[in-house]
Amino acid sequence: MTKVIIEVDALVKKELIGRMVLSQAGHDKGDCYVIIDELENNLLLANGSTKTTKKPKLKKFKHLLFTNVMDLDIQEAILSKDKNLNLKIKRFLKLNGNVKEG
Repeated sequence: MTKVIIEVDALVKKELIGRMVLSQAGHDKGDCYVIIDELENNLLLANGSTKTTKKPKLKKFKHLLFTNVMDLDIQEAILSKDKNLNLKIKRFLKLNGNVKEG
């Protein structure tokens, strides 16, 4: 599967939520996450296991690599605050990225 890198400036908040990103800096370099919310210059990220929706990772835009991989079911679950969201995110990342087991 080919992953396309996209320009962040072209995206609006609704297009960011639910999108898979790769960390490019820090001790988590290379890890996959799903965007669950956007703050001013940062994003809140979750991977369903080590970084849950209750305790998400805060990361700057410039430290992330944006992909075109996105699932509308995940986006809908994030926006509706589904109680099984962490499990859905974990499965989504396992199918679409290289997630570390943890």
